Amino acid sequence: MGIKILIYFILINFMLTPHIFAFSKGKEEIVNYEKYGKFLNRGTPKYRYVIKNYRGLQRAVGPGIYPNFEGIKKEKEYIEAEIEGKLDGNYWDFVDRKRDDIINFFKWATVKTESAGVKLFYVGYALEKAGLIKQAIKAYYALLVHFPKTISYTYFNTPLYLGRIAMDRIKLLLRTHPEIDWKYTGGVFEIKNIYDNNIGNDKYIAIDPGKLEKGREVKPDVDLRKLKVVETRGGSYVNLKKYSNGHWVLFVNDRPFFIKGLAYSPNQIGKSPDFGTLNVSRDWQIIDVNNNGINDVFFESYVDKNRNNKRDEDEPVVGDAKLLKEMGVNVLRLYHHCYNKKLFRKLYREYGIHIILGDFLGAYTIGSGAPWHQGTDYRDPVQRERMKASVKEMVEEYKNEPYVIMWVLGNENNCGNANNANKYPEVYYEFVNEVAKMIKRIDPTRPVAICNGDFQFLDIFAKKCPDVDVFGVNSYRGYLGFGDTLWGDVKKLADRPVLITEYGCPAYAKDMSLEEAEIEQMKYHKGNWEDIWYNRGGGPGYGNCIGGVIFEWADEWWKAGNTTDPYYHDTTPQFGAPFIDGWSYEEWFGLCSQGDGSDSPFLRVLRKSYFYYKKVWPNLKYLNEGGER
Repeated sequence: MGIKILIYFILINFMLTPHIFAFSKGKEEIVNYEKYGKFLNRGTPKYRYVIKNYRGLQRAVGPGIYPNFEGIKKEKEYIEAEIEGKLDGNYWDFVDRKRDDIINFFKWATVKTESAGVKLFYVGYALEKAGLIKQAIKAYYALLVHFPKTISYTYFNTPLYLGRIAMDRIKLLLRTHPEIDWKYTGGVFEIKNIYDNNIGNDKYIAIDPGKLEKGREVKPDVDLRKLKVVETRGGSYVNLKKYSNGHWVLFVNDRPFFIKGLAYSPNQIGKSPDFGTLNVSRDWQIIDVNNNGINDVFFESYVDKNRNNKRDEDEPVVGDAKLLKEMGVNVLRLYHHCYNKKLFRKLYREYGIHIILGDFLGAYTIGSGAPWHQGTDYRDPVQRERMKASVKEMVEEYKNEPYVIMWVLGNENNCGNANNANKYPEVYYEFVNEVAKMIKRIDPTRPVAICNGDFQFLDIFAKKCPDVDVFGVNSYRGYLGFGDTLWGDVKKLADRPVLITEYGCPAYAKDMSLEEAEIEQMKYHKGNWEDIWYNRGGGPGYGNCIGGVIFEWADEWWKAGNTTDPYYHDTTPQFGAPFIDGWSYEEWFGLCSQGDGSDSPFLRVLRKSYFYYKKVWPNLKYLNEGGER
């Protein structure tokens, strides 16, 4: 996982435990704003709503929602919370880090130093977490009506366009809560130049808050077999077909294939690349610490069912390969090259596991030869040739291996991870396209993907990378998934199939038991996967998703930074992130842990997220065209 999470960085805690809270929810469930004011200039940059009946609107929305924020102060629970000092403290600590979501709602409704738009967003968010979904939607919709141009900022000081996000959340909440018999239609939010983090050059094109009304909208699947293929990308062995309705499908050897992928790096506890004791890309492919000629992780791991950090008599050796097959994994993502053809041929033949094979393309200075403190310079012709040589070596070596289904360039390079892609994005994306063209000359049988950090510079990618077939994206947006602002923006600007090249959540949070955190991790994965599947080709969504890659299989204890002990499972938060308690814990993303590390790399403690996928993935039927291989 990368260091930064860019744009639409919503601090999402997803413990939707309903709170027993009796308070006035307003006179109208779905507020008829036409009764209380006037919509002006819908669908234009000059859109605004003018309130004509202020008191009537206050009664309609209820306490705690604009224009009735102050009304919440009359509620009995609010008065008690204030007397008991529960509302004391910095209001940003009332987003994710305090576990009483009604208290968070009280705090945000009465904050004095933030704009009404920002207050509305976090009021909606607190209500959502509290399980008061209709009230949450009411708050998000109020933001769209009154303050759609509201901007807030992430932990990394990148902009959050809260109007666009609120529109996303309304749609996602209605989709994931079918018990709510509402639909949302007509929402429009178009802004130019939002992908560079510079709000100074933003240009609003069209805004319309849309309409909430009774009557749930249900979208059916689409039978693509009845539609015409209008475009093909990729090559003769693996390709991507676009149908007349705009949906994309990945085909491997002429059969539809949906990627159920996994980032796999179960490296031995105690080793670290920061100390020169671990080659992250290579070690797990060749590891054999007991010197018996068998790969330790794929074929000699075991499940520690009672979590006592040793293998008991009823805990047989099974191997990760078998665990992955039972889970339904069909693809492993390799970030930088491959080192063991024999191993991957066995995984392909006996377990049905393919790989997507990548080159960092100068991320973390790998392949460019640049010093770390300077970082890769994509303007430097010498470094460019080194990176092209690295990619060429990989493709020529593995182009005839049937388990390789795609080439992936980079890993969040646009975030500036020891490189200057974020300073010179046009130079970087032009270079990516140059490399993609080179790959296709060497191997005309497979598609080429990029791995972007969320959708920063999507507009530049769309213009500069016509030869890149797949928009791969590492994205961590919260438990509901990725939303229209990912699937829809890619479709509109780039019209490429989308692969979520990383998604996931740590299984750790402060002030929460490990069991509780496992449950919350599982909820996050469930929401993300359901959004991926919903937007598959032939699905009811945008139809441009070809799969997802979970980050990651097993916890890695070196990842919190080179100042930490790789023998210690670090619980220090690294940065604010859209996870359980609002922080990222880089050493806790695994679907399984390695226990206390004493029997690494063999021991596996399978988390609840693993069993969620084991239940869902093997049973998926894709397009009913012969299924996957």
